[in-house]
Amino acid sequence: MDLANLSAFIAIAETGSFSGAGGRLHLTQPAISKRIAGLEQQLDVRLFDRLGREVTLTEAGRALLPRAYQILNVLDDTRRALTNLSGAVSGRLTLATSHHIGLHRLPPLLRAFTRQYPAVALDIEFLDSEAAYDEVLHGRAEIAVITLAPEPHHLVRAVPVWNDALDFVASPEHPLASNGVVSLADVARHPAVFPGGNTFTHHIVQRLFESQGLAPNIAMSTNYLETIKMMVSIGLAWSVLPRTMLDEQVAPIALPGIQLSRQLGYILHTERTLSNAARAFMALLDSYAGSA
Repeated sequence: MDLANLSAFIAIAETGSFSGAGGRLHLTQPAISKRIAGLEQQLDVRLFDRLGREVTLTEAGRALLPRAYQILNVLDDTRRALTNLSGAVSGRLTLATSHHIGLHRLPPLLRAFTRQYPAVALDIEFLDSEAAYDEVLHGRAEIAVITLAPEPHHLVRAVPVWNDALDFVASPEHPLASNGVVSLADVARHPAVFPGGNTFTHHIVQRLFESQGLAPNIAMSTNYLETIKMMVSIGLAWSVLPRTMLDEQVAPIALPGIQLSRQLGYILHTERTLSNAARAFMALLDSYAGSA
């Protein structure tokens, strides 16, 4: 089975289009179509249904997809295992991380890593933590540095590095910030801007309200913490932000007895052979564990 054809098949399944797959693989759409035609001829099955601009997997395509991931992951594993025998820390390290961690946590680590291991080419993708999680789960990234899921997948090993304290915040002029001590029920009555419902941080905050029989009044949502901070600072709503982001633009809401935090760290696939570069990066992350 041609591995290039399998790569094209996976790219179409993930992007939902032949043109999207071509963009990802830096190939023309006819070249992608030729690869899929070759794979379908090899397997003697139709892998995609093409309904206008819609491209969907057939039953055979759905059956092939997990096996295609497995085949390519085994090949990558074999390459890494053989390369590791030399003991050299070199080659490409594919790393996924969230925008917030990439801006606020990783710069000193990346600086130290590139100085210590100049032969490693870093391939960094900035994604939502949940998307980065999937990159590791499907073998497209060796490591992801993200907000850790409350309940990790059984094939994912999660290692905490930072405990990220979270604070309820509002603009300094907001009633919740200027009226002294308030309760969680008081907060729930005011409009909020939340991280998207698919985010780990959203679930952490949502569970706090549910534990007290409350529901937050979510007026807006976005996955970008900097955008949330801006909307809070101009008085549109309250929110929850990492304590490291607080400054004069936003004020903490005094909520006695409420302590909220999330774990930031790295994840890896338990069945994947890691490159020497990945192991070196993990060791550096471990040395930062517990830092502010």
